Amino acid sequence: MSRQAKLKPRKNPTQRRARETVEAILVAAAQVFEARGYARGTTDRIAARAGVSVGSLYQYFPNKDAILVALAERHIEQGTQLVEAMLTSAPRDPDQLEPWLRRLLAALLAQHRAQPRLQHLILEGLPLPDDVHDRAVAIEDRLTRELAGLLTGLADPGRLAQPTATAWTLVHAIQGLVHDFTIHPPADLDEVDLIDEIVAMVLGRLGR
Repeated sequence: MSRQAKLKPRKNPTQRRARETVEAILVAAAQVFEARGYARGTTDRIAARAGVSVGSLYQYFPNKDAILVALAERHIEQGTQLVEAMLTSAPRDPDQLEPWLRRLLAALLAQHRAQPRLQHLILEGLPLPDDVHDRAVAIEDRLTRELAGLLTGLADPGRLAQPTATAWTLVHAIQGLVHDFTIHPPADLDEVDLIDEIVAMVLGRLGR
């Protein structure tokens, strides 16, 4: 079996009971990895936490690497849903940009800090399969285009010569800062300080 194949589920559940089993496995794996780390987060422990046999687990996942990749895909999906929901309520009035941005950042940080050890594993534990990586890049590109359109209407006139470049930079800067703050929290910087710094960065770039 190739390395890429070992990182994919054995099969996708179609029946309700099978979907519930996979969901139980993923929830249990997140809890086990968070509590025990990756080395001690064995498939035996995951199966026991999920209330299924190890054999049932292996029907869907060839190993715990594949389970972690599935959790990474879920992380990408949840983050995308959160940002897309916030973008639908994005302001068109520049005066409303700061409170909206603070809400967005607080929501992103809350999502990531719920299970920081698991976030570390997802972000630094395994290389993603090519198709998962490509989907993540496509999502980032789409969000960049949407943000570029938003920023163009909120920036001072003539401030953004290349709105797509600005949006891409902000997307990746915010993503990196949120991830690093979650998995490597600094001793002398709290969440409020981080939000203040990011808001100042964005507003400064837009001339607001």
